[in-house]
Amino acid sequence: MNEDHGAAAGRQTGVAGTDPVGPFPEPGPRRKARILLAVFAYNEGSKIQQTLSRIPTERSYDLLVFDDGSTDGSLEEVPLWDLHAAVLRNSVNAGVGASMKHVFEYALTEDYDILAIMAGNNKDDPREIPKLLEPVLSGEWDFVQGSRFLRGGGYSMPFYRKLATQLHPLLCSLLVRRRVTESTNGFRAFSIALLRDPRIDWRQNWLDRYELEPYLLYKAYTLGYRVKEVPVTKVYPPKHLGYTKMKPITGWWSILRPLVLLGLGLKK
Repeated sequence: MNEDHGAAAGRQTGVAGTDPVGPFPEPGPRRKARILLAVFAYNEGSKIQQTLSRIPTERSYDLLVFDDGSTDGSLEEVPLWDLHAAVLRNSVNAGVGASMKHVFEYALTEDYDILAIMAGNNKDDPREIPKLLEPVLSGEWDFVQGSRFLRGGGYSMPFYRKLATQLHPLLCSLLVRRRVTESTNGFRAFSIALLRDPRIDWRQNWLDRYELEPYLLYKAYTLGYRVKEVPVTKVYPPKHLGYTKMKPITGWWSILRPLVLLGLGLKK
């Protein structure tokens, strides 16, 4: 179920008590939106190679690969030049949240309009990236979340992961008072305007691990940005390649605590 959650907070259509003064010049051609796709990797082995091999060379967006201190040499075997991809690296593993902060700064500095995010573990289908981008490009939506649980989506994953990934959006739904079917899937796109909003303090130190993504989603909902879910697929790799790097208890708490702390008003 896709829902319009209202116009982004703080938008104005005019100033009370004033009338427009003309004549006005004819508006010039609109600048084509600049789009960045960021792919994140940390010791993903063949999975990052498979992910990047599925990204088309002819595309409407720029590609940035962020390596969070990998030591397995997996990216050395990827023809990044042929993909016309920019690469940023952490010298040591700093966490996905810390890595995303670098990408956010890069997107702001390079004057991008839209940022799409995808994991480098070959779970997401790059052919579905336009499904995330088109609603933002239309100007009707600010944040588009890919959902494996919507009609038209799909998934293949272990039972315990299915349980966890359905409990998290249930709690999110209760806190933001909207129906949320997906809150842990990192496959999403959003307007860079969110990163310029002073009410979204994404540079906080406590957001360096798994906290940043649910934090941003929570803020998008509660600040009145227009959030839309679209159906996507999520296919987990064979077990011997590794399902996830998230550790039980500490990793789960890392992705859960933004909802708890923000919901209780303990963090901003």
